[in-house]
Amino acid sequence: MAQAKISAKASEGAPQQQQQQPPSAGQLRGRFYRSTSMADRSSRLLENLDQLELRVEAFRDAASAMEQEKETLLEMIHNIQNSQDMRHISEGEREELNLTANRLMGRTLTVEVSVETIRNAQQQESLLHATKMIDEIVNKLLDDLEDAKIRLMSLYGACTSDVPAGPIDQKFQSVVIGCAIEDQKKIKRRLETLLRNLENSEKSITLLEHQKSSIRHSCNTKQD
Repeated sequence: MAQAKISAKASEGAPQQQQQQPPSAGQLRGRFYRSTSMADRSSRLLENLDQLELRVEAFRDAASAMEQEKETLLEMIHNIQNSQDMRHISEGEREELNLTANRLMGRTLTVEVSVETIRNAQQQESLLHATKMIDEIVNKLLDDLEDAKIRLMSLYGACTSDVPAGPIDQKFQSVVIGCAIEDQKKIKRRLETLLRNLENSEKSITLLEHQKSSIRHSCNTKQD
């Protein structure tokens, strides 16, 4: 009995080994931050921001492309509605096609895409000045179509890096240079659209005059 008591006491007095717990996530993060210098952290954050900047610019470019696609679709629908082919089909077919075109135009207009351009005061003033110069020509289109086309081509020549086919409007060029880069692109696109529409109008007028001439010639032949 005595031996059993001594053995039990010895067992009770023996030191017990404590099991080590693995470090928590917070402890690991603390060790990591302590071992990382401020310069390393700053460099890593800057790298992340650089990558985000690329994604932001790609996002803006994609939105701008959608803006251009919307403008192109509306222009194409409008051109179809005003084409010579639409004038040379039956009334019923023309009405049905116009209904389809109007439906497509309405669906296109439901898409709202807007990319705001950041401008300083000088860039804002330059944009307003450039827009006014274009509007002045557009407002006089019906007065003299040929003169308007020549003037628009001189404005377009001031916006392109290619060798222009005609004279350049130096005043307009100096105004456009003062605009933001994104505004310069939009101004160029607007002039391209106006010139395309003028080209289509000239073709329509030429075709109409040819038709009138043919009718007059046919009438004269019958009279003879």
